[in-house]
Amino acid sequence: MKVSNLNERIHVLDGSSSVMSVVKDIVESGLQEEAFYVLDIGDIVKKHQIWKEKLPRVEPYYAVKCNDSPTVIEVLAALGTSFDCASKIEINKVLSAGVDPTRIIFANPAKPASHIRHAAAVGVDITTVDNESELHKLKKIHPHAKVVLRIRCDAEISQCPLGMKFGCDPVMEAPNLLHLARMLDLDVVGISFHVGSGCQDPPVFHRAICHARNLFDLMKEMDFKPYLLDIGGGFPGDRGTTDDVHVIAEPGRFYVASAFTLATCIHSKRSVRSDKLSPSAITHNMYYINDGVYGSFNCILYDHQRVVPVPLKNGCGKMVPSSIWGPTCDGLDQVVENVLMHDLDLGDWIIFENMGAYTLPVASPFNGFPVPKVHVIADENVWLLLKDILPMTEEHFVIGNSPDNLRLGLDIDGSKIDEWNDPAINLSGSDIIDDPNNSSPFIYEYVEVGPIN
Repeated sequence: MKVSNLNERIHVLDGSSSVMSVVKDIVESGLQEEAFYVLDIGDIVKKHQIWKEKLPRVEPYYAVKCNDSPTVIEVLAALGTSFDCASKIEINKVLSAGVDPTRIIFANPAKPASHIRHAAAVGVDITTVDNESELHKLKKIHPHAKVVLRIRCDAEISQCPLGMKFGCDPVMEAPNLLHLARMLDLDVVGISFHVGSGCQDPPVFHRAICHARNLFDLMKEMDFKPYLLDIGGGFPGDRGTTDDVHVIAEPGRFYVASAFTLATCIHSKRSVRSDKLSPSAITHNMYYINDGVYGSFNCILYDHQRVVPVPLKNGCGKMVPSSIWGPTCDGLDQVVENVLMHDLDLGDWIIFENMGAYTLPVASPFNGFPVPKVHVIADENVWLLLKDILPMTEEHFVIGNSPDNLRLGLDIDGSKIDEWNDPAINLSGSDIIDDPNNSSPFIYEYVEVGPIN
């Protein structure tokens, strides 16, 4: 794959640099006002090493829906992972990275007929089902598919429960579906389950595997030859005897959650004074940043994530109750409801770590606010590991650790920095300063409002 745009290149950093030093270099350049990500592919490599050490027998099939960045897919393909796809578009993204179709499981139990037809045409044969109609569709469209029966076994605690939508009852429904598959002469090769995304109930895997073992025994009695056990996903990803059964899993957030760091800028501020006994005292600060729930923070609504704001600069003095809001005109666009923070100014930056899972794939440019761009980095060891393993090549990397290298490829798409020098626009904000003694380069007025609920 030829990589021509600097946006798509991976910047190879020296040993003195880190994610936060890159963020600071970009912020302090004065050229960047929009929110942006820094993706450390070395973090993905470390997660893969942890997976292989802790679960050596379980083959990872990365859940593309979690984060479908081409760079993420290419890095994981180079590391030898397989892929869990939910649509023909996701299948095509993985195939375009040079992945063999035998390394893909079409793990959507309810698929449009056109997507099944496409999977059959490109050689993706392994697919999951949990209902009668899906078996009949496969018989008609993809009769040679290798069928994996998905059962339901829900975790008591998870970020995103999935059992209400997918998975048949392992005791009441699964045996009937196996009998139907036998009547239709379909090849059922295994059992899958998904305990829920972001699982915090480890014993649930034991319960689900017990159900799978019982169904394996039943399948053998029915002359099926099961060999595949898919233990699904649900493995958290924040910063932390052998038989002939092939065990796979569908990790998503485990691989990418901590690899992405989001930097956002405060563009507006509203200070609330609601104490009638002390009318001049600030009781709450409302900060408006340039990304929100219609962008990266959709994870709050759809993935039930709790995000943690970290100011880029160190504060001092009294901590003030604060809330953080996105840039759109929708009152729903709230990122953090209530948090204690030192007083921040317009132009200050707030960092959010662990932002790689279920963020960018769902982000939209609602109200005209752009989806943050991603700046990709790696250290020299990661570069040496990946540069000669397809689909990664030398062309994927840019060698050098200079600030200019870091600034290129963000909002200016690899073009000249001079293009930022628009005489009609003063990014410093100096043209609105009235008071030369004012320590802040921004002007804002305080407004009396009611208490924050």
